[in-house]
Amino acid sequence: MDELSSTSGVRLPLLLIAGYVLFIVYGSLSPFTGWRDQGLNFVDVLQEPFALTFTAFDVAVNMLAYVPFGFLTALALRARFRNALSVILAMLCGMCVSAGMEYLQMYLPTRVSSNLDILTNTSGMLAGALLAVSISSWSWLRHRIVRWRSHLFHHGKGTDFGLALLALWVFGHINPTLPLLGNVFISGMEHQPFASSLSEPFGWWASIAVSLNLLMLGILLLTLLRTPRRVLTTLLVVLCLVASMKFIIAAVLLKSWALLLWVNGEAMLGILFGLMMLISVLWLPRIAVISLGAIVAASYFFIVNFVVDRNTPSAAMSIYHWHYLHLLNYNGLAQTIAMIFPVLLLLHLWRIRNV
Repeated sequence: MDELSSTSGVRLPLLLIAGYVLFIVYGSLSPFTGWRDQGLNFVDVLQEPFALTFTAFDVAVNMLAYVPFGFLTALALRARFRNALSVILAMLCGMCVSAGMEYLQMYLPTRVSSNLDILTNTSGMLAGALLAVSISSWSWLRHRIVRWRSHLFHHGKGTDFGLALLALWVFGHINPTLPLLGNVFISGMEHQPFASSLSEPFGWWASIAVSLNLLMLGILLLTLLRTPRRVLTTLLVVLCLVASMKFIIAAVLLKSWALLLWVNGEAMLGILFGLMMLISVLWLPRIAVISLGAIVAASYFFIVNFVVDRNTPSAAMSIYHWHYLHLLNYNGLAQTIAMIFPVLLLLHLWRIRNV
């Protein structure tokens, strides 16, 4: 991984780390309201018995949530330091971030500060860091990734930011309570099995939003890939990855009858029209693609925020068979990503306009 990091000037890992820290902040401090001093002392929080705040689910979630953070942080540090120091620094970084989140949670009545959270977060950070330094010793994998990236993608800062955007897009769309490439949360009220309900009208605006979403993704790939003809293949790979992850997460989190609710007619029609439009874009000059991408991103932002009726993240809670606060935060993250992605894509297109 050293060569990969040095090839990118560790920009891509740093961008991914910054984005992941924002996810942690969102998941730890949302809904960001009701701040007040509750008379708690952080030293007392650190000294309280673990059993008072112990649940197996919290332990698992807190550990797993910090594994990617530890992996990315150690990967970036590995370009500058040796394995042991990279692991130690990554673990300390995770401990500081976790402690900061727990300290701020003392001022949120809806959240509970816990020393066990700091311990489990740090353990997850350590596991991710150890995984990163272990993989960095696999020279065959390192060389293959470097060659693959150099062969497939353009070089430069714009590509690093674009790849981070691609990762953000994937993360925002694996939520199984959102339709495939859609942005409106699925409510289980009308989808209960064996329950009669009025047929819902076909959501044409939802299909248009799906088409524009797919077109945004395709144009992003066009700006990243060295060979435009690879766009459709890469797009299908990304969509298959998202669909597979949606299905797996749905199988774990959703009720059995809600397993495939994210596959609906609006999404399928939107994907079909989106692919047709993307094919017509492949032969346009680069500057025309960038200009069209800006129009598509602005249109998508307008439609999903001012035209399409948006359910709140809590609307989907009835189709989960688990009811932890973490899931509401998970839905809130997906909603936030849908709102900011077109803005970040506009920034990306502006940065590469003269490249």
